[in-house]
Amino acid sequence: MTMKVLYGAGPNDIKTYDTQRLRDEFLMEDLFQADKVSFTYTHVDRLIVGGAVPVSSTLSFGSGEDIGTPYLLSAREMGIANLGGTGTITVDGQSFTLENRDVLYLGRGAKEISAQSADGANPARFYMNSVPAGADIPHRLIKRAESKMLTFGDAKRANLRNLRMYIHPEVAPSCLLLLGITDLADGNVWNTMPPHLHERRMEAYCYFDLPEDERVIHIMGRPEETRHLVVKNLDAVLSPAWSIHMGAGTSPYAFVWGMTGENQEYNDVAPVALKELR
Repeated sequence: MTMKVLYGAGPNDIKTYDTQRLRDEFLMEDLFQADKVSFTYTHVDRLIVGGAVPVSSTLSFGSGEDIGTPYLLSAREMGIANLGGTGTITVDGQSFTLENRDVLYLGRGAKEISAQSADGANPARFYMNSVPAGADIPHRLIKRAESKMLTFGDAKRANLRNLRMYIHPEVAPSCLLLLGITDLADGNVWNTMPPHLHERRMEAYCYFDLPEDERVIHIMGRPEETRHLVVKNLDAVLSPAWSIHMGAGTSPYAFVWGMTGENQEYNDVAPVALKELR
C-alpha cells in the first residue's frame, strides 16, 4: 500500500501555476495499478482517495500507520465503487460481492480489509473515498438497482445526464461522505453544467468508461479566472470548495463524485452563470 500526500492550494495560488504544477496539485493519475493499493491523502477536508486492482492475488489493507491511527478507518468512513469486473471486499471477516457500479459503504471502526477479483482477466477496479467520521454506521452494500437516479440537463445543450445517488441520506446513510455515479446520455458531452460552487463542501471526481485515446477537459478554478485539466480514463481530480467544476468529453464517459464537508445537503450550492466565466 502506498500513500501520497497533497497539501492543497488556494485560489490565489493557482494564478501562477503552469500546467504541470496544476496537475501535480489536483490530478491523481496512478490510482489503478495491477495488484496494488494506491492512496492519496489530501489536506483538502482530509479526504483520502484510493484505487485497488486485484489481478493475480488478494490485496489487503487497513493499516493506519500513514495517518497516525491504529487502523485506516479507526476514525474514518469509506465508500468503495467497483468500476471493473466482479470483485469481493472482505471486512473483518464479512464479505461483500460488488458487481460493476455497485458501491460499498464502510463505517468507522473497520480494521482488516481485503480486495479480490472474481476473474483476473477482467479484474475489479475499486475506487475509494474516505473521510473523517464522528459516528458508527453499519457497513452496507448498495447495488446499482438500489441507488436513487435523478436526471439533469437538456439534450439540446448537450448536457443530459443521469445521476445515481448511492451514499446519501435518502439511500444509505453516512456521517459526512456523499458518493454517486453520473452517466452522460448518448450524444451529450457536458457534465455539471451549468457550473456551481459549494463553499461548505469539497468534491472529488473519478472519470471512467472513457476510451483509451479520448479525453475529458475538466474546468476548475474561480469563475472569473478558470483553469483546465486534460484527463484520461480512470484519472481522479480534486475540486476544492472554492473551485467550479464542469467538463466536456471527446466521447462518452462517466464519473464517480464524492463529497464531504459541513453538511449533506446536495442542493447547498451557489450557481454560477455562464456569462460570469472567464
